[in-house]
Amino acid sequence: MKTFPNTIPIFPLNGVIYFPKTNLPLNIFEQRYLDLVNDTYNKDKLMGMVQSQKNENKVYKVGCLGKISDLQKSQDGRILINLTGITRFNILEEVKNNKLYREFKVNYKNFEIDLKNLTEDHGVENLMSKAKIFFKRNGLLLNWKEFEKLDKMQRINTLSMISPVTNEEKQKLLEALTIKDKIETLENIISFYLHDVNFNNQTVQ
Repeated sequence: MKTFPNTIPIFPLNGVIYFPKTNLPLNIFEQRYLDLVNDTYNKDKLMGMVQSQKNENKVYKVGCLGKISDLQKSQDGRILINLTGITRFNILEEVKNNKLYREFKVNYKNFEIDLKNLTEDHGVENLMSKAKIFFKRNGLLLNWKEFEKLDKMQRINTLSMISPVTNEEKQKLLEALTIKDKIETLENIISFYLHDVNFNNQTVQ
């Protein structure tokens, strides 16, 4: 397995769940995160994203390592970056530092599948069929023809990231250890919403 740093800077962000093989544009304007991005870009371009919990200092234990693949500085001091997802990690502990931003010790061993290509179907096509219905019922437009050109893992992770479901459900998808678990979890979530929509649209006689 490729070696990644054991201690990484982390950007905790509520409501943003980020997956491997997806792209996340970020508009950075707070000083602590301007420092984080500048330090990261000048070092190895690797930083973690993790969802913060309702208690501001607490974060979820699973996040995603990303690499800054593009960086633009605006005249008003903001930094616009694109983060490309690599692999998930488990947070072990926070590291004390003298910086404005937070750093954590992390471990990647549970998520080796993130670095592999998915060859078997694992029910991906069935999931895609349900996802098309789900997105259409929610009034969401997606260019499925272009979407299906992505590799299977990218499709699963992108659907997990952009589906109109709760942050808790997305976090559950992020934490799924196997491809099978992730596909089954996403399919169950979508099926629940589709059933809910059908039920709510019924006319009571």
